[in-house]
Amino acid sequence: MTASAPLAPLSRRLRAGETIFMSWCGANDASIAEATAREDFDAALIDMQHGIVDFSTTVQAIALVGLAGKPAIARIPVGDFATASRLLDAGAAAIVAPMINSEADAKNFASFTKFPPVGERSWGPHRAFSLAGLDGEAYFRQANDLQLAIAMIETREALDALDSILDVPGIDGVFVGPSDLSIALTKGAVVDAGHPEVDKALDHIAARCKAKGKVAGAFCMTGKRAKEVAAKGFRLCSISTDGMMMRLGARLELKAARS
Repeated sequence: MTASAPLAPLSRRLRAGETIFMSWCGANDASIAEATAREDFDAALIDMQHGIVDFSTTVQAIALVGLAGKPAIARIPVGDFATASRLLDAGAAAIVAPMINSEADAKNFASFTKFPPVGERSWGPHRAFSLAGLDGEAYFRQANDLQLAIAMIETREALDALDSILDVPGIDGVFVGPSDLSIALTKGAVVDAGHPEVDKALDHIAARCKAKGKVAGAFCMTGKRAKEVAAKGFRLCSISTDGMMMRLGARLELKAARS
């Protein structure tokens, strides 16, 4: 493995207990993901679920983020595990899968993201070789540890099944969608990522991940919230989104111009 291989540091740093702060990119333009990666973010996530990013742009973004020396993470659409396999072939350092609500969901996800004997991922990597800094045989031996499978916890069912999800071989950790979780935990009363019930769930998730040696991650609307969530023990935290940061930057510059 070469020292400059951008795919490798994500799994190594997370397993060492470091906190990863990542950008969140939903625009269908790979250069935006690259631009954020050239700032001080540790990684960039490309969002194919709620963003408007298509498959081709995601593959381009993985390469451009790698060119900036950072690992790229992709969030797939709900249940689109075949796309997860293709994005790993293209060099994604991790796949975040939404709406993993049960042990069965987690097993299905892991089967597409891990090579045998852990899963059933088929062989066909291309850019992953260069981004991992490995040749074919060495990549095959290390890919299951290098490229992470992260299951999203967004519902009451997922929270109830948390331990069984974490126990599935090949699931490297979980990632909380706090807005969806707030809807679920308040029975549709509010959308509030900072709701007290969400905070209570975050504490529980962090504790269970620590006990089982798995990664805890969460979507965070702001840098302040990311700091708070990291203090709870979450090691993979987003900061805002590309769209939100562009609007914030525009407001600040307009305020400066008109003040």
